[in-house]
Amino acid sequence: MAADKTKPEAVDEDFSLLPLVHDIIKCMDKDGADVQQELSKLKAKIQESREQIAVMPGIDVSPAVQQQQLETLREQVQTKKQLLQKYKSLCMFEVPKAS
Repeated sequence: MAADKTKPEAVDEDFSLLPLVHDIIKCMDKDGADVQQELSKLKAKIQESREQIAVMPGIDVSPAVQQQQLETLREQVQTKKQLLQKYKSLCMFEVPKAS
């Protein structure tokens, strides 16, 4: 699939910004010189998040098109369920008993 090639490797990476914001506030309360360093970390994390979002599959598809795709897939699932039930009811898959 083409979407799998663009999928980022680090799927489980944490993109929580609150710990970084908390560190910045702590540095500001202490009047520390580390505020710029913490701000740089926050900027880097935001940029990394933007890059991850940009390569997500389907990001370029409008919500209306996504909704249509979802409906199509639901219809396919329903059809396949019906066919599966039909074939199960035909009893063609009975295994002969070994004597």
